[in-house]
Amino acid sequence: MLALANTDLIATIAVSLSAALGFGVLARKLRLSPIVGYMLAGVLVGPHTPGFVADVHLAEQLAEIGIALLMFGVGLHFSLSDLLAVRRVAVPGAIGQCAFATAAGALLGWLCGWGWVPGLVFGMALSVASTVVLVRGLTDLRQMHSVHGHVAVGWLVVEDLLTVLMLIALPALAGGDAGGNGGLLASLGGMVLKIAGLGVLYVVGQRVVPWFLQQVARLQSRELFTLAVLGIALGVAFGSAVLFDVSMALGAFLGGMIVGQSESSHQAAADALPLRDAFAVLFFVSVGMLFDPGFVVERPGLVLGALAIILVVKPVAALAITLMVGYPIRTAVTVAAGLAQIGEFSFIVGHLGKDLKILSPEGHQAIVVAALVSIALNPLCFAAIAPMEAWLRRFPGLSRWIADRPGELAKLPSAHDAELRGHAVVCGHGRSGRVLARLLRERQWPLLVIDQDRATVQALRREGVAAIHGDAANPFVLERAALAQARIVVVTLSDPISTRQIVEFVRHEAPELEIIARVQSEAERHELGKVGRADGVLAEEELAIEMARHVVQRFGASQLEAQAIALDLRRGVYAPRDGARVLEIRVRDESRAAGRPLADLGLGKGILVMAIDRKGALLVPDGQTRLEVGDLVLLITSGELTAQAKELL
Repeated sequence: MLALANTDLIATIAVSLSAALGFGVLARKLRLSPIVGYMLAGVLVGPHTPGFVADVHLAEQLAEIGIALLMFGVGLHFSLSDLLAVRRVAVPGAIGQCAFATAAGALLGWLCGWGWVPGLVFGMALSVASTVVLVRGLTDLRQMHSVHGHVAVGWLVVEDLLTVLMLIALPALAGGDAGGNGGLLASLGGMVLKIAGLGVLYVVGQRVVPWFLQQVARLQSRELFTLAVLGIALGVAFGSAVLFDVSMALGAFLGGMIVGQSESSHQAAADALPLRDAFAVLFFVSVGMLFDPGFVVERPGLVLGALAIILVVKPVAALAITLMVGYPIRTAVTVAAGLAQIGEFSFIVGHLGKDLKILSPEGHQAIVVAALVSIALNPLCFAAIAPMEAWLRRFPGLSRWIADRPGELAKLPSAHDAELRGHAVVCGHGRSGRVLARLLRERQWPLLVIDQDRATVQALRREGVAAIHGDAANPFVLERAALAQARIVVVTLSDPISTRQIVEFVRHEAPELEIIARVQSEAERHELGKVGRADGVLAEEELAIEMARHVVQRFGASQLEAQAIALDLRRGVYAPRDGARVLEIRVRDESRAAGRPLADLGLGKGILVMAIDRKGALLVPDGQTRLEVGDLVLLITSGELTAQAKELL
């Protein structure tokens, strides 16, 4: 039997994880972030509440592993392409918002009598939002893959990079605070050397680590591969701390970037994920242990000031910057709501600031309290997105200003404006929009594209396509699409709220105009059909139909038969079955249709020829298409006309 003195580590892990599980489940049932539950579990087992008290020092060491694995995951998933896609708003936005929040934090610290350097560290900690909380909020709103979600996540990527720079700069600030201007210059010089050393480590590791992981993967041992990943993560973190005197968090981020260059990066992420999550929970529990309920009573002004920076200064700055760059109101409100909280990276900055004796214990305690409250309130911020957007849309001058921001790209050139008649208005030039636009252009049908990406609009205009840069959900943008002369509006956006706004405006301005919209659910399709008489296309159903087409071909069905089955499935999805049948008829030597155009056959309105398979080539026929012997004809007809169709062909 183990002596009680030797069970501190086991007791700390067991009780902390058990309490975190209970409070995490409770928080989730209350529609709060589980992080709130983990931190409340820390409060329960911490030294400031009665009952069991976990070993705070052991918890802090376990938290160091959690911090390292969190930053390793950030480095592993760091995507330069994601950042470049939204760089026009994410880079200036994140820098500007962090600068405003840091300045506000420094001012609050100065008012509390701390001095400017502790205030700057305090402001830095309050300026960085939690990626975990943001992703959870966007996922719950089904906005993760919308343009709003992409901007918010890209913004957080830049903030993550700024956090890395903060971790490098903090030791320099500590040295500068201790030794005046000379000490600061020496610290800055040391910081430059550290960056150079870390750069060399990254270049060398980029060549060695992927090769090493590939050799381990060839052994086909899951345990050895997991051990290699964890060894690299913690080894690079610890080695960077020892060799370059930087935080383990920074070293772990660097290790993640190195492993991310490997072909085995996805497997590395999957293997590190369970341990990362477990130790991350212990990290949040250890933060909760530091929470002193009496502090809120003792320093209410400091707590309220910190919350004001998080819940007011940061969102307002993010809202203003996003709108100034020219993004739509909904994107700005979504980003503002997502940044109205702080989390894991704030704890990392605050923890390092306290260890370096820059940040006072009360400053660190204020960060803990502000994080707990802001994370708990963040679901309410996301719930307020729609009301806030509706309120901002009451100011038509704001919507018009946003619509006019792109300058010449906001309006059609006079040549296109005069030519557009009977055109299709395509809202969104993403993956679906590109396919549709290419089809229309190949058939030389008039087309107008509305897209929020400036480079896309410029490229389309160079190719002679009518295009407008702006948010299609903005009425002032849609007004410029010549809806009165249009034949159809197609909405390819993945954002259901923007889609509904477009449908409602189009239906109000052009009651008879055809509308086809991408929808996310059957309920959304029903709602759009009822409100705007729009045809909704559900992506999941189209995916299932297309997969079914591939499956039947693998079982030996011809390409034409597979197309017929897909067509029949679509009829069952989008329209009630009315007794119509899909037929395949082969044109024989004795057929009266051989050599004759379809228009001369007198098929009538009840028989529709969809496609012709001619020696493996799929043709889309018109009235002048002549049938040849051996053609396989795909047609749709009602049950009573089946015999007539077979006789005519």
